[in-house]
Order: sequence, then C-alpha cells, then structure tokens
Amino acid sequence: MTEETTDPTMTLKQKWLKWHNENPHVYVLFERFTKEAIRNGHTRLSAWLIINRVRWETSIVTTGKDFKISNDFIAYYSRHFMELNPTYKGFFQTKQMKR
Repeated sequence: MTEETTDPTMTLKQKWLKWHNENPHVYVLFERFTKEAIRNGHTRLSAWLIINRVRWETSIVTTGKDFKISNDFIAYYSRHFMELNPTYKGFFQTKQMKR
C-alpha cells in the first residue's frame, strides 16, 4: 500500500478506489480469472481464491515491481465485478460492509 492509501482521513472505499485507479491491471486479472472459473462451471466462488490467483500471477508469473494487494480490498473487487457483470450477481457471497 502506498502512503496515500494509509491516510487515516480516507475511508476504506476511498483508499480502494485510489489504489484500484492506480493499478487497473489487478481488476483486469480479477475479472479474467473469475470468468474463467464461470466458464469451467462454477456458480459460486471465493473472492479470496481469485485475488490469491491474481497475487500469484503478479508475484510469480510476471516480472516487474512488486506490490501488495490489501486483504481489505477483496470485498470491493468482488462487488465491482458483480456491478460490472450483473448477470453474475451473487457469484461472490457478500456481507454488509462496515461503515
């Protein structure tokens, strides 16, 4: 996480949105791996599983600058996927977010 995403005056959603905008390739991979799972017959899956595959791809398979994906952001990725892909609403189980 960057200094900006550790700013205590920002909400968690604001931190995620800033980080997401600075690292758009993470969502691209998240969506790609989720749709791959769907094509392979999964009707529900853990967003943690998907984000850990993204971590694998960005840490092991590809080269470049290392970065960390905060566990705090996983819920936002799953919700973002279902917002952009309403056909798959409910693919990731979600709970009410703490405010």
